[in-house]
Amino acid sequence: MTSRPSPPLPAPAPTDATDPVFRSGAVARLARMPVATLRVWEQRYRAVHPATAPSGHRLYSPADVQRVMLLRQLTEQGHAIGSIAALDFAQLQEIARMPAARTDGARGATARAAGAPNWLVVGTALATRLQRAGVLRHLAYPAPRVTVFDSLAEASAAASDDAADLLLWQAPVLRPGKLAELQQTRQAWHARHTAVMYRFAQASTIKTLADAGSSMLREPADDDMLGAWLGSIDRGLPSVHADAVPAQAGLLPDPASAPAPRRFDDAMLTAIAGLSSTLACECPRHIAELLMQLTSFEAYSASCIHRDDPDAQLHAYLQQVAGTARSLFESALERVAHHDGLALR
Repeated sequence: MTSRPSPPLPAPAPTDATDPVFRSGAVARLARMPVATLRVWEQRYRAVHPATAPSGHRLYSPADVQRVMLLRQLTEQGHAIGSIAALDFAQLQEIARMPAARTDGARGATARAAGAPNWLVVGTALATRLQRAGVLRHLAYPAPRVTVFDSLAEASAAASDDAADLLLWQAPVLRPGKLAELQQTRQAWHARHTAVMYRFAQASTIKTLADAGSSMLREPADDDMLGAWLGSIDRGLPSVHADAVPAQAGLLPDPASAPAPRRFDDAMLTAIAGLSSTLACECPRHIAELLMQLTSFEAYSASCIHRDDPDAQLHAYLQQVAGTARSLFESALERVAHHDGLALR
């Protein structure tokens, strides 16, 4: 009996870029991101639309993986996921081809050489402001590496082993219920300090955060005021970027209780108050006088901290507020003097 040859096996169908073959864990590993962050991108921002297998697992196509990896690249460059999630792949590629925004060329080079501080920024609008020229000119250390998130929840879900030097949160309405979430995010990122920009909040909520060591700034604040505030925080952070002694828990002073040192002594301020100004107003004199008053109040509050009474904590807070205000007005004086052609040194 003659055997018939077996029919040839059908050739495997070519894999299409739209065939769902990757599970979420594999996609997260390829994009070097937590699975929880990938889930947030899908559910909240609709950044990618995987298929669902009969087993209930989400399956991603090669095209989906490419999209996730490109989105990850752009968020690492400082783009908020909420602002790019709805763009198509061609638009994302166009953004990726654009030169990265730079705050300061010289500082950028120094940052790469010395190791820039790591800032975690929660708030897309605030992250955009940080890219404006001059906002970060008051920093003591190189321009920071900035990671941007739209919300505290998203930031917590994306926590990594790369500890943050500063957690900077923009909260238009500062609600008491958010304080625990802020603390959770700080712990998730092992952030060394927190700073909060707010518009509306109860005095008790502001005091609670300030007493816990957070730096506070109420909006609206112009770019120069914002920059001076960030500069005062940056100078207060212990240096870990160049020849620094490693930080030991509990041994470092609270940054909030150590305002930036004075830039002008009373003799200089008195001299500035007496300078002839070309401005129609007398802003240099007024600011110099305000600075002398703020400096005196700052010193007075500092002396009260050491009293053995229930008001010591309140005076520590008042010293912090006075020191922050002084630093802001010192920047304002420099700006007014530059506009008026006055020499401050």
